[in-house]
Amino acid sequence: MSVVISDVQTAVADWRSASERDRLLQVVQPGLIGLIDGTISTLAPIFASAYVAGSHAALLVGFAAALGAAISMGMSEALSDDGTLTGRGGALRRGTITGVATFLGGSLHALPFLIDDLHTALTVAYVVVSCELLVIAIVRKRYLKVSLASSLVQVTLGGILVAAVGVAVGHA
Repeated sequence: MSVVISDVQTAVADWRSASERDRLLQVVQPGLIGLIDGTISTLAPIFASAYVAGSHAALLVGFAAALGAAISMGMSEALSDDGTLTGRGGALRRGTITGVATFLGGSLHALPFLIDDLHTALTVAYVVVSCELLVIAIVRKRYLKVSLASSLVQVTLGGILVAAVGVAVGHA
């Protein structure tokens, strides 16, 4: 437990002493990549499984997809750059941030499928996805200086396209 506390204290101290650019490259950007990928990439399998097999299946598929995406994205981020050429920080830290954010983004909209009634679960899941996309748009506005309207259109369009694939496959 003391190792975890020490790691958290070190991370907070690093955050406070880092420049705005370093924060963006080493923490925000890997986290944002993970949130976007986790939120959007898991929509199709979750919604397809919900329509084909119901809430319980969507919950299991959702967590499996979120965990698989987290491992894949974390490894991709960590193995893509050791940070020395780009200044993006240590590979392990970036990979961990990306993986955790991917799991978070992918698993939150699976949680509504704890509800047995599929119609209710889907309604709650759509609200959760909307909130996730809004958070992504706000982070993009804050750190990437993208207009909120433009960001909302971009992330919502991506989310709608992937969710539509899941719905289409689920109804096929």
